[in-house]
Amino acid sequence: MKISKTITFMLLLLLLGINSYAKVKQLNVPKITQALAAHYGPNAKQRVILWFRLLDQARGLDEKGKLLKVNVFFNKYSYIPDMKLWGHHNYWASPMEFIGVGAGDCEDFSIAKYFTLLQLGVAEDKLRIAMVRAPKLSQNHMVLTYYEQPSSVPFVLDNLDLDVKRASQRPDLIPVYSFNGRQLWLNKKKAQGVLAGSSNQLTLWNDLQDRLGVDKLNIPILNLESL
Repeated sequence: MKISKTITFMLLLLLLGINSYAKVKQLNVPKITQALAAHYGPNAKQRVILWFRLLDQARGLDEKGKLLKVNVFFNKYSYIPDMKLWGHHNYWASPMEFIGVGAGDCEDFSIAKYFTLLQLGVAEDKLRIAMVRAPKLSQNHMVLTYYEQPSSVPFVLDNLDLDVKRASQRPDLIPVYSFNGRQLWLNKKKAQGVLAGSSNQLTLWNDLQDRLGVDKLNIPILNLESL
């Protein structure tokens, strides 16, 4: 489905900082929601409206409040493995794809939370998407982590837990590596990890950024053209 450049431009303005719900309404959000509904079905329209409201309601909260609100918001979505949902063994969905279908796996939860918190003004340097081992699940798992300070033990946003807890309170998760829009770390403990270069080394992250339309200023844009 091809979505008009006008709608894409309106969403670009939203993601560059015009994300008060009142201002969103002025940008003709019905066209955006109708486009998602046409592609994903009528329930997608309500989900994206609720996402816009989340941005408006959480904007005035402190950062811990934003973490809690975003974690609870997305954890209401359904967990569905990639193969069943997308027909691929490992597919990292964009936030609009995730919101559109209202379901995904741990990577999709973490990515949607990451980009939503960026739009709420949380600094990218405080956020890292983290791959961990979860022995109880007998598989790797992905979560979002938030660092109050560079050397602090991070908070963990996990689709398996509505509470936002310190990594030290999650002995069930063993860190492997983490990344944000710029850097990649190899994790050897619950805190900082060892800087290992650019996150562009991750093929699936590069593929996701191509679909997002990340521009030269590293501003993440949810690109509806790809729907």
